[in-house]
Formats: sequence, structure tokens, C-alpha cells
Amino acid sequence: EEVYVFTPQGHVRELPKGACPIDFAYAIHGDIGHRCVGAKVNGKMVSLKTELNNGDVVEVMTSPNQNPSKDWLKLVKTSKARNRIRHWVKTQEREKSIELAHGLLEKELRKYGKSLNKTLGEPVMAEAAKDLGFKEVSELLAAVGYGKLSAGQIVGRIVPTDQLRSHRSKLSGLGRVIDKIRKKPSRSAIRIQGIDDVLVRFAKCCNPLPGDDIVGFITRGHGITVHAEDCAHLLETDPQRRVDVEWDESSVSSRSVRINVYCHDQKGVLAEITSCITRCEANIISARVHTSLGAKGLNEFEIDVKNVEHLKEVMKELKALKGVYRVERIRERRS
Repeated sequence: EEVYVFTPQGHVRELPKGACPIDFAYAIHGDIGHRCVGAKVNGKMVSLKTELNNGDVVEVMTSPNQNPSKDWLKLVKTSKARNRIRHWVKTQEREKSIELAHGLLEKELRKYGKSLNKTLGEPVMAEAAKDLGFKEVSELLAAVGYGKLSAGQIVGRIVPTDQLRSHRSKLSGLGRVIDKIRKKPSRSAIRIQGIDDVLVRFAKCCNPLPGDDIVGFITRGHGITVHAEDCAHLLETDPQRRVDVEWDESSVSSRSVRINVYCHDQKGVLAEITSCITRCEANIISARVHTSLGAKGLNEFEIDVKNVEHLKEVMKELKALKGVYRVERIRERRS
């Protein structure tokens, strides 16, 4: 089903039902869509998410400083608008990635007395791109910026082997120790496919535990942020900046998790709860106790567990306690 709307000059535009002023702007011209900051419908200012109706007269307001927003993809209905917005967002992400790669590679090459600007014009750079499966050097740089390749991997291909060895031999005793530490398995117990020597942190919005299905997200300046696969915030991220990650089963480390234990407010129940957690070999980091007028109690615990199975065991034992009627895992961590 379509709607027919008009420009102030009386030109008609056919749009799908549910279309908004952004769709109308892109229907007129791509640049007008990109620069759209507002709209008037039948002479009145409206929100850009306003649904257009048959016979509406739409006037688009633009600004040279405006750029498309990724949020617009949630509003538009026409494929033309959606494709133009996606193309712009992708282009901007690519440019930012290449800019980031320039900084990372310049820093690494400086260790060998080289400059990136000079190296970019040498055949060795194009050869490195080809060897790694990229048609253009710009594609290689974008991959470094997105975190799909490390700057060290590129430097290892464009700096002569004897120069690499010479640099390594000059490392101080402290430098060798640091180098060894960096090559040890990550304390985060995470393996990242295709990426070396990168900072890993866990998303506070979902606080994944070993055993949860997980996905990595490239966060500029902060390395890889690990989310639970079903995290709502992950669905809003750029798919191109997601990377495959998995738990390193050979690494033994504990993770903190929050749980809420709901119980009847009766004598001795809190002592039973804390004893139960201890018996399950989970360490209590913090606890908060709240009571209500209805003789109900809420106990908030932050505990250390080995993995999801360990957490399930703790929760199962707590649910079996007399006086406890509900136990739940809280995904979001306190800041």
C-alpha cells in the first residue's frame, strides 16, 4: 500500500505506507536526505519519525553540517533511503578505521626507524596486502583499524627479517620480561580468532561468565569488549566490528556475578543463605539486605564463581533452602 505526498511546488512522490520525512527527503535527492534536519508537514513542524499520510505537503529543512544517523535505519521504509544511509555509515566507519590504522602502524614502524607515509608508497606494502588476501592497501588498513589484523602482523611482513631480529636482540632485560608476559595466555580466559596482543574487557551490560555464548566487539581505544551473545546492547552494534571469541578452557579464573535471593523474612534465613553459598565454594564479595512490610526479604549478593555451571549449582542449592522462594541472576554489573 502506498501514500502520495507533495512537495511545496506541487510535485508528487509515491512512498510506502509508514514512510517518514526522511524517506521523502531521499526520494527528492540523496544529498537532501543526508542533510535533512527537520520537516514541515502541511505547514507545521514535525518530528522526523512522523508517519506521512496521503495528500500531505512536505517541506524538508536541511543543514550543511548535518550527517545521516545510524538511528535513521530504524525509521525509514524505502530501500533507497536505507541503502544511502547504510552506504554513508559504512564509508564513515571505513575512513575512521583507516585513520586509526595510520596511528597504530606509525607507532610500530617508528621502532624500526621507518615512517608510514614513506612505506605506503613502497611495493612491500602492496605485497603485504596481497599476501593477506586484500586487493588494495586501503583494505588492509581498514582491517587493522577494525582490529581484524594487528599492527604487529603488518610490520612483520614489511620490515626486513634481519632488522626485526636486530630490534629484538636490543630489547632490555625488562623488555624481554614484558614481551614474555604479553605472549602468555590472557588472564581474561578469552581466545580471539585472528587477533594478537589486544586488550580484552567484559561488557558491564551483560557480564558474561565462562560457559555463556559470547561475541567480541571492537571498541576503538579499548580493545575487545566481550558481550553475551543474547545481549540487547550487542544487537545495536555495527556487525562489521564484531569478532569471534571463545572461552579458553585451559585457563582457570573466576568471574564475579550478581544474584538476588528472595526469601521470607524469618529468623536464621540469612545465615542459611550465606552458609549455602560458602558450601558451594563460591566467595561472597558483597551483600545487601532489604526487608519489606510484607515480611519478605531481598538479599543482593555479588559472588565469585568459576563458570555458568558453578553458578547454576549455587542457585539450585539456594532455591532448595527453606524460606527461599526465588533466586535470579542479575546481568548488569554495578559500575
